[in-house]
Amino acid sequence: MRRNKFGSHGLLIISAFMFILVAVAVFGIFFRMNNTGSIFKTKDTRSYVAVIGKSSESAFWLSVSSGARAAAAEYNLDMTFEAPDSEEDYEAQNEMIRNAVANGAEAIVFSAIDYSANAKAIREAIDAGVPVIVIDSDVACSDVSCRIMTDNYLAGRMAGVQALINNPGELTVGVVNYDINSANGQQREQGFCDAVSESGRVTDIYTVNCVSTQDSAYEGTMELLRDHPDINTIAALNELMSLGSGYAIRDLGLADSVDIYAFDSNVISVGMLETGEIQGLVVQNPYAMGYLGVENAYRLINGLPLPSEQIDTTTTYVSASNMYDVDIQRMIFKFEE
Repeated sequence: MRRNKFGSHGLLIISAFMFILVAVAVFGIFFRMNNTGSIFKTKDTRSYVAVIGKSSESAFWLSVSSGARAAAAEYNLDMTFEAPDSEEDYEAQNEMIRNAVANGAEAIVFSAIDYSANAKAIREAIDAGVPVIVIDSDVACSDVSCRIMTDNYLAGRMAGVQALINNPGELTVGVVNYDINSANGQQREQGFCDAVSESGRVTDIYTVNCVSTQDSAYEGTMELLRDHPDINTIAALNELMSLGSGYAIRDLGLADSVDIYAFDSNVISVGMLETGEIQGLVVQNPYAMGYLGVENAYRLINGLPLPSEQIDTTTTYVSASNMYDVDIQRMIFKFEE
């Protein structure tokens, strides 16, 4: 029988040497790929971003969540999206902020229900070393890293200007607004009222502040029209205010005599635009808010510069005359559940 010239001891040495070579080669491949960014980190080493919204049910916030998820997938981040059951519950938001910090969030993307009452929890997060990006609705803290939102004052003016164009006579205005402590609603109201008042054609402006639910907006609109039947123009300043006001106008049969200028869109409000209960919609870009919020959170976590400390997302006025345009259709039916 022919003997192996290396012997058993030699074979062991060669096997060990080959194992070391293979291990070094594999380690080199992983090291190179990791440094070029072409390999995903494991779940345990991915950065975690907490997105805290004002609602988890409206079309607007579904679209924000969709944009945030898309950015998290693109940048290989762990991301959670949560919001209170009620758009009035700032205390639940504060608890979510504190939980995010405790759970190791490396950045928070946040939309404030209450401009002042959310400020302390945001301040605590920043003091704990967690950067905060604000989307949609601002908070009273000067140290947030970036604000990504509509210019709400100009959006309100946009609606007011359209009201003046569509009605060349005198305007008696009803404003259906939500929580008086929410910054974006107050800015929209100011913009709308300034635009129509500057025309000199406004006789009166009446405002009702509602809980941010469709039912509350419905009752608030009914109350306005009962107390001030001369109202011919209504500003409804978020998605739920728009739906409640639209249903009130439908039930009262006033679509031909009262124009509603509404904010945000979903299938129902677009239907009301088509049938005449709503005259126009000021449509924001919630998908972009969610996407850009998470994208810039990634930048902060990785020490990359932000493009700006203030990012203005677009608004578009949608009416019966342009709602069938291809670009408008993509805008008003863009979110994914």
